[in-house]
Amino acid sequence: MFNLDEAEAQQTVSNDLEEVVMGLIINAGQARSFAYGALKQAKQGNFAESNNMMEKSRMALSAAHRVQTQLIERDEGEGKIKVSLVMVHAQDHLMNAMLLRELISELIELYEKIQ
Repeated sequence: MFNLDEAEAQQTVSNDLEEVVMGLIINAGQARSFAYGALKQAKQGNFAESNNMMEKSRMALSAAHRVQTQLIERDEGEGKIKVSLVMVHAQDHLMNAMLLRELISELIELYEKIQ
């Protein structure tokens, strides 16, 4: 049984983890949104703006990846971090953003070749 201090410490860890996971979701979401914006610009022939948005997407994805690395470091491969549905959701967002960014990059190259 936890005493009050242990319960408070557990709550603080839980709140910190929730904040980290939300950072992962937010950054991955931004990366995805910028990539879609870049595709839209490429469709319109605005390749300079498309490249700019892809760079913003890369930076957001990099930030999300740093958050993921923090989680991995905290866990140390020992199952120290409780895996929750929101954690799985965050990882799903990250992987989808990574895949989408790669695919959109290929589509932008095709639009450039067409023009």
